[in-house]
Formats: sequence, structure tokens, C-alpha cells
Amino acid sequence: MNTNTKSGGAGSRARGTVLAAGRGLALAVASLPLSILGFCLSLVSMALIPIGVGALTTPYVVKGVRAYAERRRALAERWGGLRVPSAYRPASDSVNPFRCTYALLRDPATWRDLRWLLVDMTAGFVTALLPAVLVLYPLEGFALAAGLWRVMGDGDGGAYWYGFVPVDDQPTALGAGALAGALLFVAHRYTVSVFQVHFRLTEAMLTPSQAELAERVRVLTETRRDAVDTSAAELRRIERDLHDGAQARLVAMGMDLGAVEMLVDKDPEQAKALLAQARRSSAEALSELRDLVRGIHPPVLAERGLADAVRALALRLPVATEVSVELEGGRVEAPVESAAYFAVSELLTNAVKHSGAGRVWVDLHHGSGRLRISVTDDGAGGAAIGAGSGLAGVERRLGTFDGVLAVSSPAGGPTMVTMEIPCVLS
Repeated sequence: MNTNTKSGGAGSRARGTVLAAGRGLALAVASLPLSILGFCLSLVSMALIPIGVGALTTPYVVKGVRAYAERRRALAERWGGLRVPSAYRPASDSVNPFRCTYALLRDPATWRDLRWLLVDMTAGFVTALLPAVLVLYPLEGFALAAGLWRVMGDGDGGAYWYGFVPVDDQPTALGAGALAGALLFVAHRYTVSVFQVHFRLTEAMLTPSQAELAERVRVLTETRRDAVDTSAAELRRIERDLHDGAQARLVAMGMDLGAVEMLVDKDPEQAKALLAQARRSSAEALSELRDLVRGIHPPVLAERGLADAVRALALRLPVATEVSVELEGGRVEAPVESAAYFAVSELLTNAVKHSGAGRVWVDLHHGSGRLRISVTDDGAGGAAIGAGSGLAGVERRLGTFDGVLAVSSPAGGPTMVTMEIPCVLS
């Protein structure tokens, strides 16, 4: 719902005026301290980077400002009918705070948010408060005309000024009432438009530049190409597994049954042996088909969600694996859920096959609009993205959803892989 009243009559305009005034007052009161706090914390945190303290605090401050800006974008769309796009680069929770801070400071969106905070605490505050002033100030004029002027003097017998009208007797109080009526007429006609100016200002300050949007399009194009390539590779793998596995066994089973048909009268013993072989082939084909289906989309993932699917995955591992889950009882969207599951599966497979780990820990947590998964093992370490470990494929899989991957794996271990995917729980 926004404050647009073009299609309504006088009553609709009056409701829009009151609504704009109320929302403007609430927005001004709430946004001023938050904008000042965000701006000051950002400056102090960045100033402390040279001595190291700022490297620890800046990522949290910048992400907090981004969350605040996103809320204001949502408010601009809900109350002002303006959709303000965002184009933040994926933020990495690298274990190296200097690297994480450097990446955030290289993002032009960080500095755009800082400029917006400065404007929002000044011009933004005025444009949010003005609709309330336009509606409430005339009420004072009417009160003066009704007799309140007798108690509104300065105590020295001087006039009380209402706008440009000095009020010191009833005729001038009536003049103040007339001015209040004129102001109320102006408020009735222009309050909604003035409130809209606030969101126009927000749009102007928070909208990414064409270069940033072009960069965002480039990233989306690359991730879409990676997703298409990954899907094509999965299809080829499925076709190969069907051709070399279940299909070959079903063909052999058909040949065995044909031989049984010919031998059942001539050589019953040989026919029984072939029937037993056919039964084994059917069981093996069924097992391979189940594995294939599990590789496409595990039934436990579809039926019970990511947490139980990861727990079921951990139970099948030959290494002791602990799974900790904090998903607040909700589920993420199916595509994100599937991507997260197969990413965890890939990481656990790497830990079992290559790390020499004796124990693995998996943590799933959702908070602040992000699904965060960490897989830690006590193995030999030395894992790196792009070293043929499969981590590059996991990173591409997450990139389709604007997810990020961070790896900490010093020689001698332990190895900790952290993934974050923006998503909401349903």
C-alpha cells in the first residue's frame, strides 16, 4: 500500500494526507537516530582500520548498514511505490578480517550507502517530517482562533507569532485561523506529494549506477552460464549411468529370461540358475536406480528438508560426523535447499576421501536472511579452491544463488569450509 490517491476523490485524498503525515512522522523519528548511528559507526570503524581494530568491526558495521538500507528500500516500495534496486557484491565471511574488510571497501555500494546516510539524516529527515508539520501546524492556528491565544503570549505582553501573523487579540487570532485554513488547504493538496519527495530522494541516493548494474548483469550472466553447464553435465552423467548401469543389467536380465524360456523343459537346473542370476540382476538394477534417483534429488530432502537430509547423509559416512542445526523450524526454497545439500555432500566426500579426518562437524544456521553452513574436519588440511578439490564446483553452484564460499585449511589442519546463501525460510 502506498499513498497514491490519484484515483480517489476528496475523501481518499484526505485519508492519504493523514496517512502520509502519520507515516512521515514515524519515519522521521525512527530514521534520524539510526542514520546518525550508522554513519558515525561507519566513520569510526573505518578510521580504526590502520590499527587493526577497524578490520574486526568494519564488516559487521557495513553489513548492518546494508541491512538498514535494504529495509529502507523495502519501505520505499511499500509506502512510496518506488522500487529501488540494490547491487551489492556478495560479501564473504573470510577468516581473514583484513581481506573481508578490503573486499567490502572495494564495493562502490559501501560508499553509496555512506553518502545516503549523510543525506538521510539531513534532507531525508526534513522531507519525512514536513508532511506531519503541514498537517499538524494548522491545528495550532485553529486553536489560537478558538481562544488559546490568551495563554500563548510570551509573558511580557508581547504578541505570539503564528507564521507571519502576530497574535495578541481576537481579530489577529482569527487571522491566524485563516492562515491555518490556507495551510490546511495546501496540506490537503500537497502532503502526499511532499512525502513522495522523501522516497524520490532515497531512490536517487541508493540506486546503483549504470556501471554497477552492468557489473551485476555480467555476474548474473556468468552464474547463469555456470548453472546451465552444470545442468548439462548432470544430464550427461545421468545418461551415462543409465546406459552403463541399470539399462545394461535390464538387457542382461531379459536375455537370461529368454534363455530360461528355452531351457525350462530341457535343462531345469540350468534354467533355475539363470533365474537366480536374473533375480540378482534385477536387485542390482533397482539399487542402481535408487542411487541414481538419490543423486538427482534425494527423497528425504524433498520430504523432510535440508536438516534431515544432511543428517541422513552423515549416517552413511564411514567417519564420525556431528550435525548441528538451527533453522528455526522452517525450510528454504527447494532450489537453494538442493544446492546446499549437494554442496555439503561434496564437502563431506572430500573430507572422507582426501583429508584423512577422523571426525567431521556440520553446522547449519539461518539468520539475517542468510543460510550459513560450515563443514569442519580434523584432517591434514591443505585444501584450496581451484586445486582440483571440487571446491571450485561448489563455489560455482553457490554463485547461482549469490552464495559465497570461504575456506580455511592450513597445512596440518583443521579444515573449515563456510558457505553462505541469501535466502528466507518459509
